This record gives sequence, C-alpha cells and structure tokens, in this order.
Amino acid sequence: MAKIKLSDIDTNAPKKLDKDTTKAETKRLLEELDELQNLLYAQHKWSLLVVLQGMDASGKDGVVRNVLGQMNPLGVKVQPFKAPTEEELDHDFLWRIHQHTPRKGMIQVFNRSHYEDVLVQRVHKWIDEKTVYKRMDAINDFEKLLTEHNDTHILKFYLHVSEDEQTKRLEERTQDPRKMWKYNANDIKEAKLWKEYRKAYEDVFEHCDYVPWHIVPADHNWYKEHIIAKTVRDTLKDLKMKYPEIKDK
Repeated sequence: MAKIKLSDIDTNAPKKLDKDTTKAETKRLLEELDELQNLLYAQHKWSLLVVLQGMDASGKDGVVRNVLGQMNPLGVKVQPFKAPTEEELDHDFLWRIHQHTPRKGMIQVFNRSHYEDVLVQRVHKWIDEKTVYKRMDAINDFEKLLTEHNDTHILKFYLHVSEDEQTKRLEERTQDPRKMWKYNANDIKEAKLWKEYRKAYEDVFEHCDYVPWHIVPADHNWYKEHIIAKTVRDTLKDLKMKYPEIKDK
C-alpha cells in the first residue's frame, strides 16, 4: 500500500464533531453489535479477528473494555501478548499466535499481536533487518491463510496517540490511584524510543498490507471507541447473517 506518514494524520477528533452526540451514537452501535455478535455465534460460519496495536497508553485496554467487552462473553475472547516465554521462543514466532486464532462463530481480540515481533524486536535490534522482512512476508501469508481458508475476517487497528498525550497518560499512572496498577517503569524507557517505533510502524503499514490497516485517532477516547465500534459493526453487518432455521420440523 502507499506509504503512510503518521505525522500527517491528526490524533484528535474532528473539531466539528459533538462529543455527546457521538457517544450516544456509539451506544446505539454497541446495541447493534450485541445482536450481530449473537448472529455470528449462532450461524457458526465466519469468525472475526480484531488486532489492536499502538504505543503504550494509546488506549487498547479501554477499547477492549468499552467496545469489545460489551458483547456476550461466550462469543468474544481477548488474548494479550506480552514478552514471549522460553517455550514460545523455542518455536517459530507465529506459533504462540496461531493457537489463539478464532474458531468459527467467535470474535477474537488480540491486545498487541504478532506485530510485536517486527516492532519491539526490530526497535531493540534483537533481530536483523533481513529477518524483519522475512517475518513480514510470513505475517502476510498467515493473514491470507486465515481469511482465505478459515472464513476469518481481520480488522487491524493502530491507535494513533500523540506523544504529548502519551506522556500525560503515563504520568497519570504515577498519580491516579485507580491507574497505578498499570504503571510499568519500562514504559517510560520505551517512550524514549518514540521516533524509532513510529518509523517501524510506518514500515509495517507499508509491507504488512494484505489486510489493510485502520489508523484511528486516539487522543480522545470517545472518538476512538466510536470509530472502532462502527468499523466492527459495518464488517459484521456486511456479512448479511441469518439465524439458522430448524431443518426437520
């Protein structure tokens, strides 16, 4: 796909957009999503994989809680991906990912994902550039496998937060008792690699494009949640699902 420059994309909600009106519309979208997820589960024909990526404090947990967490938990699973374990490192980098791909009828959410293996490892130079691009090819093949051979629809969201907003949110974790549990001293160190991560993400957008990316402005949580709720709603609605009927009456 064409080169994406994150510096050219606003991280804020459109100025003319009314916050209260948008939040009310998001509520209606979530009600519709609840029914669509039920249809997906009942028809058992397709599955949906939602990939959430973004800088630390970009709001991935909030999307899980306020958007994807509003549906029936029987049909939605969330899998976070942190630093790989020793056993996971003994396998290929997609081994731990493939175990959590969605079954038919399910919505699977990746809070971080296989993309960490061409982002974190690249920025810290734990793998060389040749390996980076080999992994990108493997990721495209992996996503093609899911979409073409398992009827899985994939939505990939990059939560586009500004550097100033990230700094503000990370500082809140040291002051707000409700958010202190999220504090991780390593996040501050990673934030210093802002430019390196932005460059790595832009390369991912360009080369891991078999499934297109959605760049979601994330400085305003209400707008970010609206965009994601609408995109998921539209994707499921386009499937034109129907409840199965009794075959033998």
